[in-house]
Amino acid sequence: MKKVSQLSRKKVFDVNQKVEIYRNLHELNSAFASIVGNCAALQQTGLFSSKASKLLPSFVQELQAECNQEFLEPLHQLELEEWGRFGRVREKWEKYLRGPEPKPKSKG
Repeated sequence: MKKVSQLSRKKVFDVNQKVEIYRNLHELNSAFASIVGNCAALQQTGLFSSKASKLLPSFVQELQAECNQEFLEPLHQLELEEWGRFGRVREKWEKYLRGPEPKPKSKG
């Protein structure tokens, strides 16, 4: 379990930093797709016919899935935290727009 001091030191990412994170994930996944595609193109030449060469795309995709899991888990946690943080901002604004709560009428 994380200590309170660790929780209070969490990095806050601005919108531009988050775009860069998602862009990097896109580039990483595109690179994996390129590797798999190049493996298929090499297979089609007929020059490479070993069992291992046929399995390499699966190994690449396994690594891709592992990388995605490793990077997306903390990203998912970050998005949940920001959803909560920005949701509280929206809730405060909605409360402001509704105005003060009516006072209960006293029986008399």
